[in-house]
Amino acid sequence: MASPPRIVRAAAIQIAPDFDRPDGTLERVCGAIDEAAAKGVQLAVFPETFVPYYPYFSFVLPPVLQGAPHLRLAERAVVVPGPVTQAVAERARQHGMVVVLGVNERDHGSLYNTQLVFDADGTLVLKRRKITPTYHERMVWGQGDGAGLKVVDTAAGRVGALACWEHYNPLARYALMAQHEEIHCAQFPGSLVGPIFAEQMEVTIRHHALESGCFVVNATGWLSDEQIRSVTPDANLQKALRGGCHTAIVSPEGKHLAPPLTEGEGMVVADLDMALIAKRKRMMDSVGHYARPELLSLAINDRPAQTTVPMHPTQPLAQRSPDHDQHHHDDPAGQPAADDRAPVLRVAAG
Repeated sequence: MASPPRIVRAAAIQIAPDFDRPDGTLERVCGAIDEAAAKGVQLAVFPETFVPYYPYFSFVLPPVLQGAPHLRLAERAVVVPGPVTQAVAERARQHGMVVVLGVNERDHGSLYNTQLVFDADGTLVLKRRKITPTYHERMVWGQGDGAGLKVVDTAAGRVGALACWEHYNPLARYALMAQHEEIHCAQFPGSLVGPIFAEQMEVTIRHHALESGCFVVNATGWLSDEQIRSVTPDANLQKALRGGCHTAIVSPEGKHLAPPLTEGEGMVVADLDMALIAKRKRMMDSVGHYARPELLSLAINDRPAQTTVPMHPTQPLAQRSPDHDQHHHDDPAGQPAADDRAPVLRVAAG
């Protein structure tokens, strides 16, 4: 007897953050989860660094004027784990929903563009940081590492996530493809750059769906005119904070499963028929029968980045020769010492 079809109802959520109240955006997230649950949603995806808000100021203000808004963002940023993750985890558990949320994460003195994946039981199953902040974002966020390039098993399926222009790093996408992601959760800021940003975004997410043979659930944010004016009073610069919204859900065949949302607040909801993955991969599996790993493969350094590493010399440092330092500082388990700059490589192909 054939297995019954596996259908996952997904929502890509496009709403505005709250610039004014420290907990305002979190309240909006919890309200949107409740609304999605009423629609039978099993997977909800929110925009990039949505809590407390994307640093739009960094795109239109010169560095000399960014001090105050940067500090305000840092004060409201999310500590993981902490009250924000606890609240979202509880909402996810309450509704049996997988939730993918973008946050500005504060780790002591640094901020990171972080993606969080909560499973339907409320467990935080993935915390990853954008590997390279884009352009103006480098004034705000630190860099992530390869340890977060992971696909995780959830109640909705095998979920992977990337933020914004990470999708223009084909090797980062391939790292997730090689782990056989079924649902790719993409996050962009929205209300940025102009209409061309939305046009490019559509090309990007549809191509990844086709190439990976997976569903793509993409969420972008939205700013009201009042919020745009609060970022900058300059009418010319305000133009750079409009457009760029394309909240959408795409099938493994590259088709929109519902009309995309390009203006205003709302959510795109669609049922994902997981059988479409096998239908696509039967013809083209980029990391299986269509791959040529003996010709082309990907090596990944998936060790977490560390700013300090322990050294345990077996003899006083003054007595160690340069040759000893170079060749004989492995740990007792036979692994390279953490300060060895030669990366530990994991082949991801086939």
